[in-house]
Amino acid sequence: MVALLSRLPATDCLKLCHRVVDGLCGREPPSRGDYGTTWTLEEWLELLNSLIALFCLAVGNNSSDEEVLTGLAGVGSSHAEALLTVLRARRDEIHRALLDRTNSISSATLQDFDWQLKLALSSDRISSLHTPLLSLSLDVRENAADRSVTMEMNREELKMLITSLESANKVDKYLKIYH
Repeated sequence: MVALLSRLPATDCLKLCHRVVDGLCGREPPSRGDYGTTWTLEEWLELLNSLIALFCLAVGNNSSDEEVLTGLAGVGSSHAEALLTVLRARRDEIHRALLDRTNSISSATLQDFDWQLKLALSSDRISSLHTPLLSLSLDVRENAADRSVTMEMNREELKMLITSLESANKVDKYLKIYH
């Protein structure tokens, strides 16, 4: 799905890749609002997940430029070079972020979860508004202290959460295999 980058000029591709790494490193990630006319929500999420996976795998495997370029066969040369530029410049930063994630994953443990499906009602259009909401409660143990986290989300937000959790699971599996 990294081939979706071809919809951006190479200079914007470079900016987007730096913002993706920023998000990977715990800073401000790229905003969908900045790219809403370029990709659909599904394409945006697939692109972000692909870029994050690419950076994590390239750094985790200590891949050479040639190996990375082989994986970018469907991407134009200017876009592939932009990806490589970001990877070269921020390899150490990505590596530290992956190590930090591994440490934080091992220190926070999901203890229990509960979910409920609700129907949001509007005061003036009760009969026409049918927006299903998911109420998700997570019991998390972090640094020997238990805390509860409750989230309420619509279908689109739930899809984004599931996609993010699937990506985190892939990174976690990768880190367990190679570390």
